[in-house]
Amino acid sequence: MLRAEGLDKAYGPTTALAGVSFAVQAGEVVAVMGPSGSGKSTLLHCLAGIVRPDSGTVTYDGRDLATLSDARLSALRRGDFGFVFQFGRLVPELTCAENVALPLRLAGERRRSAERRAVEWLERLETADIAGKRPGEVSGGQGQRVAVARALVTAPRVVFADEPTGALDSLNGERVLELLTDAARDTGAAVVLVTHEARVAAYADREVVVRDGRVRDLAGVA
Repeated sequence: MLRAEGLDKAYGPTTALAGVSFAVQAGEVVAVMGPSGSGKSTLLHCLAGIVRPDSGTVTYDGRDLATLSDARLSALRRGDFGFVFQFGRLVPELTCAENVALPLRLAGERRRSAERRAVEWLERLETADIAGKRPGEVSGGQGQRVAVARALVTAPRVVFADEPTGALDSLNGERVLELLTDAARDTGAAVVLVTHEARVAAYADREVVVRDGRVRDLAGVA
């Protein structure tokens, strides 16, 4: 479904990616591991079309992302791709339900319909009771579940999760991971999970390690 071939990316004299190849299939959860500065977040950003590699290709459903317009890439990131970041990045002025509904509203869905779907996902992520609260009024674990609901509400085909539990304690982090991976598998979404923690990677079907800009697949799959 999503494949990278021979990715190179440098920031000035610093090499972030060096000939990286990577693939994820529908319904597969892949953990991308590595120490800070290894290039794992750069790989995620290239796969999501946020950063353009210096060379190499990223294809999604057979389409080279480099050939797509900015408008088409934005549409992919609103619909086919979902994102969960370390600190949630919720809009503080909106309620939790409105935050989850935001991708749907940006895609043109009516408010009532979008918020109904948002509440359904909040229920699934065990946070329906905070639907009317703002992000500043909820705990870190609750806020991150809201972020997961927002990532999944559009029924994305690929979810990119960049250190999604990095700001949480172990108990909350594990519950967020359970909910994220279970929901993704139920809907058939692929998950690219960036982490430096082995306990997080344990929720994946497969692990790859990024070190000095190069990738090693622990399952031996190229």
